[in-house]
Amino acid sequence: MSEAILQGLRSLPGDLVVIIMSVLPVSEVRGGIPAGLLLDVPLWRTFVLAVVFATLAVVPILLWLEPLIRMLSRAPLLARLLNWVLEHARRKNHIIDKYGIYGLTFIVSLPIPGAGSYTGAILASLRGMPLRQSLGCVVVGLIIQSAVVTAACMGLLQFPFAEKLTIEGFLLLGR
Repeated sequence: MSEAILQGLRSLPGDLVVIIMSVLPVSEVRGGIPAGLLLDVPLWRTFVLAVVFATLAVVPILLWLEPLIRMLSRAPLLARLLNWVLEHARRKNHIIDKYGIYGLTFIVSLPIPGAGSYTGAILASLRGMPLRQSLGCVVVGLIIQSAVVTAACMGLLQFPFAEKLTIEGFLLLGR
């Protein structure tokens, strides 16, 4: 199955792969940027596409999470899944309690699983932050995260887990 997915991604234009990877909650810009660089999408375009589409992906969460929670919590199976997602996001709530909008920006800027724009948007929505303020934190956090991921992919930053962030870690997408 994963081989079929990889074949499908290889056949798509590089820009589209960047967009798809950037809107997925699992990968966000930490998957979109390395994929774009690997598929020879120009760096500036990869960066812009990743940030713009990752931001657009979370706008519905910022706007409609509360009504969606009420609607989905009526179905028992969906309620369990929703509670798991919300509980996962709430574990990072203490950072926002302590640092406010800077804490939210920090959560979004972390290029690690479990942090990022989706977690930040859920937290902002649950806290009732104004759309303008929460969207600003998400955009700034995504720009920081994109810069860190780009620098790591280009070998400018060294982390203990850098082999997962470098382009070589995404060779499966290569042509």
